[in-house]
Formats: sequence, structure tokens, C-alpha cells
Amino acid sequence: MPLDAFTKKRIEKIMDEYAGSKFPKHLSNQIRISYKIRGNNVTLCEERPAYIGDGWTQLDVAQFRLADSKWLVYWRDSKDKWHLIEDIEPSEDFQKQLAIVDKNEIGIFWY
Repeated sequence: MPLDAFTKKRIEKIMDEYAGSKFPKHLSNQIRISYKIRGNNVTLCEERPAYIGDGWTQLDVAQFRLADSKWLVYWRDSKDKWHLIEDIEPSEDFQKQLAIVDKNEIGIFWY
């Protein structure tokens, strides 16, 4: 079941603010943050200019999944499989989970 309209709007606002503030504006032609919402999943992505051509390449950084009213955090391996990060406690607070990913104390999200 997809996110309800209120929750989706709230997540979009949080992610838009986060994406707009993650990197300084003068780097916007070198790196940017985006996200995708599909069902109960929110995928955080890093984008960089394509090596060849004018497009951008997208790398999935983390995925947040809403299950039983709590957000779980997943990481993606080199075979494009998502794995639950058991060291991050499920939480009802999406912003708390986003802050944990942003801090990257585990060392698996940002390069």
C-alpha cells in the first residue's frame, strides 16, 4: 500500500529541503541529490554528470521503507540488491533516519 497523501507530501518537503541543502550551490553542476518515492519506499540518490554525453548518472545511496508505521533503512550492494541495516533501529521519525544516513557513521552510504 502506498504512502497516504499527507505522509507523501511531508516526505517530499523533507527530501526537497535536504536535497537543496546537502551540497553548496556552486557545486550543482558537479553533484546533486535526488529521491524517488515508490509505494512505501523512499530512495535517496546521488547524481553526477555522465562521463560521456550531457546526461546525469544516478547512484542509489539508501532506501527508507515504511513498515508497521516505522521507517527501516536499507543499503544497496553491487548486485543491486537491497539489505536491511540491522544496526539502525526502526523509527517512526523519518527525519531521524535521514539524519543517520547523512552522518554516515557506518561508512556505507557516501563515497
